[in-house]
Amino acid sequence: MKIQLKRAYKPPEKQDGTRLLVERLWPRGLTKEKAAIDEWFKDVAPSQELRKWYAHDLKKWEAFRRRYLDELRGNPEAVSRLRERVKAGPVTFVFAAQDEEHNSALILKKFIEGKR
Repeated sequence: MKIQLKRAYKPPEKQDGTRLLVERLWPRGLTKEKAAIDEWFKDVAPSQELRKWYAHDLKKWEAFRRRYLDELRGNPEAVSRLRERVKAGPVTFVFAAQDEEHNSALILKKFIEGKR
């Protein structure tokens, strides 16, 4: 199972494999052509309430991570659908956040890979 992570604003590359958008909202200012998204998995992204609460405040990172993992565990159908897509070949989780070390795509990747 190979999952890569990439910001939505970086150009797509052949080695990305299948590009899966893992955001609740479409990345601001990005056209569908430039994004080159193969499938949008908004139902595995953090809920609107959780996103607003976190607001990219790093002081809330650990709590955000725990709450997001709880949301993922409570959404087995969507997670299962994503796992099946990942098994089909190399994928890239595409995300919009500027912070490449503190974002929901990173949490999701570790969750799908079975890492804590």
